[in-house]
Amino acid sequence: MTKTILITGSTDGIGLLTAKKLAAHGHNVLLHGRSISKLESAAAEVGENVETYAADLSDLSAVRELAENVRARHDRLDVLINNAGVLKAPQTVLENGQDIRFVVNTLAPYLLTDLLQPNIPANGRVVNLSSAAQAPVNIRAMQGNVPLADMEAYAQSKLAITIWTREWAKSQADAPVVVAVNPGSLLASKMVQEGFGVAGNDMNIGADILIEATLGARFADASGTYFDNDSGAFANPHAAALDIDHVADVMSTIKELIKQTN
Repeated sequence: MTKTILITGSTDGIGLLTAKKLAAHGHNVLLHGRSISKLESAAAEVGENVETYAADLSDLSAVRELAENVRARHDRLDVLINNAGVLKAPQTVLENGQDIRFVVNTLAPYLLTDLLQPNIPANGRVVNLSSAAQAPVNIRAMQGNVPLADMEAYAQSKLAITIWTREWAKSQADAPVVVAVNPGSLLASKMVQEGFGVAGNDMNIGADILIEATLGARFADASGTYFDNDSGAFANPHAAALDIDHVADVMSTIKELIKQTN
C-alpha cells in the first residue's frame, strides 16, 4: 500500500537516503529542508512521487507554517520521520537565547508532531531520531539560561526527544505509533564528518532501520519504545528517562517553551 511520508532534514545524509529508498518502493515522499536549492537537488535525486517543503526548524513559527502547508495538501499523512538534527552550528544560541540543539532536535519535532497528529491515522507512525549519545537534561540550559558545549547540548536534546516519545505514547489515546530510534552510531553523515572528523559507517545501516520503523511489523505495537540500532534491539534509554521527576521537569519545560511561541 502506498503511503505518504514526511521526512524532515531530508536534503542529505540518512534523511535523503531514506527518502530515495522509500520513493523507489512507490511511496509518496515529502522532503523537508532549509534551503530551496538543496531541496530541488534532493528532489531530482529522489525522482518521482516527491514534494518539497522549505522551513527553518530553529524558528518554531516556521514549524507551524510547515505543518499548515503539509495539511493544506494532505488530509492524511501516514508517517512522520523527525530526522532533522543539529550537532554543530555557526551560531548555536538563537536570538531568543535558546540553544539551537534543543530547538531543532527536541522542540520542533514535538510541535510538528502535535500539529500534524490530526492528519496521522491511528495505524500511522511517528519515528523520532534519537541517538546513543544521551545525557540528563539541564533544565536551565534547555530554557536558554546556561551555555553548553556542542556534544553536551546534542546528547541532552536527544534524551529529551526520547523522553517525550515515551510520554506521548502514554498520554495519547488512539494515536499513531510513536517510537524513538538510534539509527546507529557514527554513520557517514555530514553531521558525523563535521562533528567527529571521521568518514563514518555505511549510512544504509541507518536508512534501513528507519524504513523498518516506518513500515515494519516489529514496530507496529512498539509505541513509546526506544530502539537501539547499535545493538539491533529495543532497549532502555539513559536511566534519566526513567526518573519520574526528571521526566516531569523535561515535559513541563518543553510545553512551556512551545507555549511561549504561540
